[in-house]
Amino acid sequence: MHFTNEVIDKTELPKLETVVLSKLDPQYWKVVTISIIITFLVLGLGLGCLLYYQPELQIYSTTIALLYGLLCVLVLGISNLSAQKKAFAFRTHDVIFKNGILATNTIVIPYNRVQHVALQEGFIARFFGLATVALYTAGGSSSDIAIPGIAKEQAAGIKQLLMGKIQNKL
Repeated sequence: MHFTNEVIDKTELPKLETVVLSKLDPQYWKVVTISIIITFLVLGLGLGCLLYYQPELQIYSTTIALLYGLLCVLVLGISNLSAQKKAFAFRTHDVIFKNGILATNTIVIPYNRVQHVALQEGFIARFFGLATVALYTAGGSSSDIAIPGIAKEQAAGIKQLLMGKIQNKL
């Protein structure tokens, strides 16, 4: 048997940029917003207690409240932008997930590398009928791709599709 290792002409490689990616469900932004608001309310209660029981900090309470509000708005804005940038595609042989604001991260995982597929629903996401599809490959305890903000029915269909692809490789 003769081994060859020819150089591939990079101009003939398929262009990842030509793949049409699906955006997350618009309801996903509501899930993110509610989660952030709950987090900031809990942190705000803690901060309020700190200011109440530390009289020496009370003179800075207005400044602290303004900075806290600004931080909340900033986090909401960045999270909104992040949610808008997330997109995915399921192709014949692989799955693509793209995210990132300043630096774009594109993950492509061939189905023959997928070991397990999980459907996850958080409390708030379940209220809006959304789920996360998590794909696991060998060698890790956390998911390699977790695609949030997919309608639950669509996510269940995606899970069945992927499970079929995994079983066919066996």
